[in-house]
Amino acid sequence: MLGLHGVDDTVSSWVELTAVLVATAIAVFAIDRRSWNYVWFGSDAARPRAIASGFLLGMLCIGVPTVLLVARGWLGNQGGGAGSWWAAMVRISLVLLPAALFEELLSRGYLLAVLREWLGWGWAVALTSVGFGLLHLANPGATPGSLTLVTLAGFFLAAVLYVTRSLYAAWAAHFAWNWTLAVVFHASVSGYPFESPDYRYVDAGPDWATGGVWGPEGGIPAALGMVAGIAVLLKRGRGVIAADSAKRDDNDTTHLGNG
Repeated sequence: MLGLHGVDDTVSSWVELTAVLVATAIAVFAIDRRSWNYVWFGSDAARPRAIASGFLLGMLCIGVPTVLLVARGWLGNQGGGAGSWWAAMVRISLVLLPAALFEELLSRGYLLAVLREWLGWGWAVALTSVGFGLLHLANPGATPGSLTLVTLAGFFLAAVLYVTRSLYAAWAAHFAWNWTLAVVFHASVSGYPFESPDYRYVDAGPDWATGGVWGPEGGIPAALGMVAGIAVLLKRGRGVIAADSAKRDDNDTTHLGNG
């Protein structure tokens, strides 16, 4: 979905986002007769601290592995094109911002909410994460390894949502991840290059580490970054997990009593 920036990419990103927002609103309000809270997108979920935490976590989980790859010499600067870094940053952000929310609404919005009620958090996260990986099947340079890493990214973003109960936070983490790669390092994002004034970091080492043409998010260091992020989230979210377990136990007791 993401590609070398152009006007068409920007318009496409915002049109796709508008479509999925309208579809989600119809499903939530007209069909289920619920509120945005059902998909963790209400005003209660728009907490600045949660959003900022999501952004910082997304940036660190890919930024630190990428810095290490540069320091090791496995990502090399091949030089960039002409133009303004700041202007490119704005143009790329206008593509990435709606694209990240589009994918979050599609993968961890209404679908995840329905599956959670039906199957519980575990299966809901697993199924939507696999689906998230398959969404990238047609990306340039897609391999079983890169798709496995995208699936892991689905678990990582779902962990952000689970702990914060905020789709805004997951959106921020998703956007920060892509923004760090495309704007800070001028590296490929899921196989797609963006404009890169002044410099561009490309594969200069083993594909298992650098991700090859897919970009750094397709390498083992990125996987370790996501695993570390999930561990931090689950440690912080022990209270949330305990509350969910207690609620599930209460529901089980109620069902037994009714039986």
